[in-house]
Amino acid sequence: EAQLVESGGGLVQPGGSLRLSCATSGIPFEKYAMSWVRLPPGKGFEAFEWVSAITRGGDATNYADSVKGRFTISRDNAKGTLYLQMNNLKPEDTAVYICGAVFEHGLPTALWTKEEYNYWGQGTQVTVSS
Repeated sequence: EAQLVESGGGLVQPGGSLRLSCATSGIPFEKYAMSWVRLPPGKGFEAFEWVSAITRGGDATNYADSVKGRFTISRDNAKGTLYLQMNNLKPEDTAVYICGAVFEHGLPTALWTKEEYNYWGQGTQVTVSS
């Protein structure tokens, strides 16, 4: 059974940093391109905001304009884990962050819908507030 489990969220002040992890099991992680998306307060999964994506081998990444230069996505295929380093956090980054996996595809983009992914995690809450 495939499982994606996010961790690393929490409460942080504006300008602070957090590192999110998405630990996977039950899937050949190296065969899945991965994305991070987020659900702002009051928004359901249908209205997720795509944040970042990485190819299966980690050789290519892309980012939403709102996080470019502040967030870094990475992966460790040996550990089956996806990461999101978030620096210079802003109150508008407050959301539930969720990782998604898509089998043997290229680099996901902001245009992809949730149905195009094979698996999703349950999410981790990030709150940026003073």
